[in-house]
Formats: sequence, C-alpha cells, structure tokens
Amino acid sequence: MGDCAARGLRDHIRHYCSAHARRVAIIAAVRAALRQERWGWLIFEGLVDLVTGGIAAVWPLITIVAFALLMGAWAIDTGALLLGASYRLNIPHGRWLMALAGAISVIWGVLLIIWPLIGALVLTWWMAAYALIFGVAMLVLAFRLRSRRPVVAPPGAVPRGI
Repeated sequence: MGDCAARGLRDHIRHYCSAHARRVAIIAAVRAALRQERWGWLIFEGLVDLVTGGIAAVWPLITIVAFALLMGAWAIDTGALLLGASYRLNIPHGRWLMALAGAISVIWGVLLIIWPLIGALVLTWWMAAYALIFGVAMLVLAFRLRSRRPVVAPPGAVPRGI
C-alpha cells in the first residue's frame, strides 16, 4: 500500500478518535456530572477513544488492518441482513435489487477480510473519490445558489446609469 495513503488513513483515524474524545465524550461527562446526571459511560467512551487514538499513533499498520477488518465485518453483517430482508420484500418493489446489494456487500466484506491492506488502499481511493465528487457538487451548488441571490443595493446607494 502506498505510504501516503497509509499515513492519511492512520492520521484520519487518530484525529477522529482523539478529537471525538476531547470534544464530545469527556466534556459531556463533565457537564453531566455537574448536573448530577449519569456520566460514567461518557468518561469510559472518552478514555477508550483516547486509547484508540494513541494506538493509531503508535501502531499505524495495526490500526489500518483493524479498520479494514472492522469494515469487512460490517459489510458482511449488512449484506446478510439485506439478503434476509430481501425475501420479505415484494417482488415488484425491487426484491432483486435488495438481494443484489446484499450479495455485493457480503462479497466486499469477505474480500476486505481476506486482503485487509489492499482493502484499506481501495477504501482510501473511494474516500478520495467521494471527497472530490462531493466537493465539486458543493461548489456547483454554491455557485448556482449565488447566481439566484437577489441583487439588493446597499442602503443609500445610487443606482447605476443615473
């Protein structure tokens, strides 16, 4: 796997875990404790997130493999549930599409578990493609919305051409 892709994925996981722990779980736990509410699980979540972020910083390859394996297990689980649900869906509503989605998800999950490093590289490519497509779509939307904005002269402005 490319060194740049591996570092990018590792840094993303490390940043998410540590930022999530600092900003959400621990702060929410302190606020809950001040309001005399339950806060133990929030502290536990924050500590687990901090440990996970530390592991991602110290052992990047293990982190990437664990992430790919977790995604593989999630894909297999989702695919199996979709396959099971497809038998309950009426045929005219697209049973075959749901079954196809389930089968593709199971296959993807198995491939991720068999080849986690290659799977992590492909996940990185898909995330990059998503980011590019999403960014272009948002820019197009921004320019379209800007062109539809009504032109309002500031107060006290003199109209052009007079």
